[in-house]
Amino acid sequence: MHDHNKALEVFRNGTAIPATPLALTEDRKFDEATQRLLMRYYLNAGAGGIATAVHSTQFAIRDCGLFEPVISIVSEEVDKYEQSSGRSVIKVCGACGRIEQAVREAEIAKLYGFDAVLLSPGGLGDVDEAYMIERTKAVAKVLPVIGFYLQSACGGRVFSYDYWRQVADTDNVIGIKCASFNRYTTNEVVRAVCNSPRRDQISLYTGNDDNIVSDLVSTFTFQTESGVVSKGFVGGLLGHWCIWTKCAVELLQMAKEAKASGDYSRILALGPQITDMNEAAFDPKNGFKGCIPGIHEVLRRQGLMKNIYCLDEKEVLSVGQSEELTRVIASYPHLIDDDFIAANIETWKRQA
Repeated sequence: MHDHNKALEVFRNGTAIPATPLALTEDRKFDEATQRLLMRYYLNAGAGGIATAVHSTQFAIRDCGLFEPVISIVSEEVDKYEQSSGRSVIKVCGACGRIEQAVREAEIAKLYGFDAVLLSPGGLGDVDEAYMIERTKAVAKVLPVIGFYLQSACGGRVFSYDYWRQVADTDNVIGIKCASFNRYTTNEVVRAVCNSPRRDQISLYTGNDDNIVSDLVSTFTFQTESGVVSKGFVGGLLGHWCIWTKCAVELLQMAKEAKASGDYSRILALGPQITDMNEAAFDPKNGFKGCIPGIHEVLRRQGLMKNIYCLDEKEVLSVGQSEELTRVIASYPHLIDDDFIAANIETWKRQA
């Protein structure tokens, strides 16, 4: 049986959490078998958590009746994996919308055995920060909350230092995922957490796909009312990590070892390479329009997805994106896990 306390301990200690994509059939219906296959890949690759119903899963699953089918499969596959492996895995469910919707989605996630909610700040119009704090507190009464700094290109917004300080001060907020893609705002989030009396109860997770390595190896130090406080990112909750996941797990372990030993030479060399790979997959040149299809294309080439379809037919690869993916895959063979997938995919398909 899934143990929530053990799962939350995995989160506190820092782990690799891929944000799952959505598998569709040729007629854009939900492909349950492929969704389960993806889950088996992530879990057997060593992911310590799974995040679903988030940006890479496509927020539109809520508009076509797929929210519950998707999260139920994710929860089932985690439970089965835990029973067979003995490992604990944290289940994270995205929640969106205004207070009523976000609370309702958190309640559904709790019903399906999820451990925490990643609370999306997007799609709320011009509500003020006070409303956002009220929303955080309301959802935190249902499940532990992971705050989320989402970049504006994907529907996020810029928040003040005071906002993040209030988030950090909120009971049952257990973490913050920083995906602002901005070094200034990233610094501000960490400073807010360091100044909070709840600082030791909050785990920082990078979502900054353009600076993954930098976040994982950096130590942020600030002068606070309590004295000098240092804190760093303990893991990653990333759409980028739903591709080449085994290598992502190894990268996080390498970062932990580098911080422990003080030898950063090997991992720092990987930083620009990983950013290059992310650029090909996430399509920043075109405002990230090809981000989700880019993820799908990597998984399709590996045999883990049947197509690159999104719920919105207009979401397709950008011109030249496929060629860029071919380039980075060839350039960085040490950062892909094709051989691991090829050796195990038939076994994963046969699992009940």
